Amino acid sequence: MEKTDGVLTKNGVSFLIPFVMITACFALWGFANDVTSPMVKAFSKIFRMSVTEGAFVQVAFYLGYFVMAFPAAIFIQKYSFKAGVLIGLGLYAIGALLFFPAKMTGMYFPFLLAYFIMTCGLSFLETSCNPYIYCMGSEDTATRRLNLAQAFNPIGALTGMYVAMEYVQARMSPMDSASRMNLSDTQFNILRDHDLDVLIQPYIFIGAAIVLLLVLIRVTTMPKHGDTHSVKKLSTSIRELYGISNYREGVIAQFFYIGAQVMCWTFIIQYGTHIFMNEGMEEKAAEILSQKYNILALAFFTVSRFICTWILKYIQPGRLLMILAVIAACATAGVILFTDRNGLYCLVAISAAMSLMFPTIYGIALRGVGENVKVGGAGLIMAILGGSVFPPLQAAIIDMKISYLGLPPTNVSFVFTFVCFIVIAAYGHRSYIRHNITHNYND
Repeated sequence: MEKTDGVLTKNGVSFLIPFVMITACFALWGFANDVTSPMVKAFSKIFRMSVTEGAFVQVAFYLGYFVMAFPAAIFIQKYSFKAGVLIGLGLYAIGALLFFPAKMTGMYFPFLLAYFIMTCGLSFLETSCNPYIYCMGSEDTATRRLNLAQAFNPIGALTGMYVAMEYVQARMSPMDSASRMNLSDTQFNILRDHDLDVLIQPYIFIGAAIVLLLVLIRVTTMPKHGDTHSVKKLSTSIRELYGISNYREGVIAQFFYIGAQVMCWTFIIQYGTHIFMNEGMEEKAAEILSQKYNILALAFFTVSRFICTWILKYIQPGRLLMILAVIAACATAGVILFTDRNGLYCLVAISAAMSLMFPTIYGIALRGVGENVKVGGAGLIMAILGGSVFPPLQAAIIDMKISYLGLPPTNVSFVFTFVCFIVIAAYGHRSYIRHNITHNYND
């Protein structure tokens, strides 16, 4: 009797153990992403900088993804997915542990360098792990498998947000930004060093945990399924991929999705703080309460990811992507137009709609790319550069206090997020149409 392929099996072979090992990496980079987002506000306060200058944390963070994606693809093309995972974990650990010497300098730039090195590691991890998971079974179940693995990413993200709130924001000095501006150089240095001592601790601990996981994966026998060593030139693969409209548009959609995600999870602090301070709350209390809403958003994101993975059994991925993107765009309109807590509720609701987007765009875009899957995966990881491009634009609107129709700058800044979801909805619709055309043609 012929054995039926499942989500984690192919030709009767189970990939459960390697799936669990690699999925642990998804949680780890989720932690890195979301322990970092609140640091934009933290660094702005610690170093007495503008919101725009603080947003360079996200520029350095996501620039590493862009720079290292194709080198990572070339590396795993020559060696293996497992080797790529090990290199990624190594760079991640080095970047995290560099926070200690960065703190010793007392300057902002070394932290940006540490973030950049850390995300070069994350780029290696995502370039390796996503297609590795994709190849651990049938292509027919690849999108569901990616969604299942990615479901553990927000668990790491929730942990990162909780750590940022309880072990960084809550333990930093309660002195507000305006008061810090009036400190003498000596007072400023003392306060800065205290807050930096608090800020670096999560990164040191996660660096140690990553070293442990690296050792475990190194000594574990991992499958070589999908580790085909193509002799095709990189330029040839890129040219072939560019000729596939489904893939080409998927890279664009992923660029806009990451931009939307980072904006929603980074500037919810500024958005909520503005609302709560208008209600009479002090700045520090307003920031901590805003972070609680951020954690709630991640909780919705996590639950929604599991639900949407189940729904994918019944609804074509492109169609579900389009529906959720339209819902997210409508919620973003509420974020822009409401000036009270209703806007914050809409901002939280966006996360539930976003949960499906990254792995689904990834899975749709890679469908039919054949042996170009590694290079194709690298292009989709490079699209994470969107997280570096959009936040500074949003921060600039906030810093320049650009208002429209009487709406606060924090509200107006989310117009970029609205545009992002429209682009994603268009890609979901186009991929659904292409799927139906192919399906009908094959019939």
